[in-house]
Amino acid sequence: MPELPEVQTVVTTLRPKVVGHTITGVRHLRADIVSPAGFELISAIAGRTVREIDRRAKRIVFTLDDGNRFYVHLGMTGRLTVEPDAAAVPKHTHLICDLSDGPTGAGQLRFRDPRRFGGVFWMGSETDDDVALGPDPLHVKSGQLAQRLSRTTRAIKSALLDQRVIAGLGNIYVDEALFLAGIHPLIRSDRLSGEQVRRLNRAIKQTLRRAIRHRGSTLRDYVDADGAGGGFQLLHRVYDRADEPCVTCRTKIKRIVLGGRSTCFCPRCQKRNHR
Repeated sequence: MPELPEVQTVVTTLRPKVVGHTITGVRHLRADIVSPAGFELISAIAGRTVREIDRRAKRIVFTLDDGNRFYVHLGMTGRLTVEPDAAAVPKHTHLICDLSDGPTGAGQLRFRDPRRFGGVFWMGSETDDDVALGPDPLHVKSGQLAQRLSRTTRAIKSALLDQRVIAGLGNIYVDEALFLAGIHPLIRSDRLSGEQVRRLNRAIKQTLRRAIRHRGSTLRDYVDADGAGGGFQLLHRVYDRADEPCVTCRTKIKRIVLGGRSTCFCPRCQKRNHR
């Protein structure tokens, strides 16, 4: 599933191709990918100009010229790309937005999602639609993070995956950040010391920024708006490296299942009682 670095890369590559362009037509829309159910998305966006594209957590947020907004969630297999009008339309393409001609040319904004875990969500002009989301991990302060973690007895890995605690992290980057911080994934969140939280906060930011510089991780389906994959998967230190040697101490990376999610860590560099 695309996480924060992948979504940020899609946003960055979409902006020059879409912002300032008018949506001149909308086609191939599956009703079941739109929320709320029954909302007439075509009439709401056709003829509107895209004023801005931003990221909130793992959401790609479009702001239109009338002040209304909607976001696209890529789910597990979603792709949001800009393609030439004449390009073949692959199976599972659920939404095609024709774009007006402009400084960067025209084209079609296409949303494709074979497994349909993603979708298009209408936000309207309301500004409080994301109150259930936690702070962005690229901007959260250590004190703010410590306060949120102190409220739960869950394992730190599980807490960091909760979008209400901190919004945008997923399995890949939680494993990588915990390794960089030297924190065992099973440590109770409310038992982290102040120094551990500060170290974790730095590690989260460093991991995400490094991943963004490498355009995210392509494990299977993820591509950016140009259709290009990322390269950070070549730099993973623990994620999906079970039984391989740790890049720091050469101990075998261990894999456990926590909350139904695969979790990889170094049992030496991330000792459970280590502070």
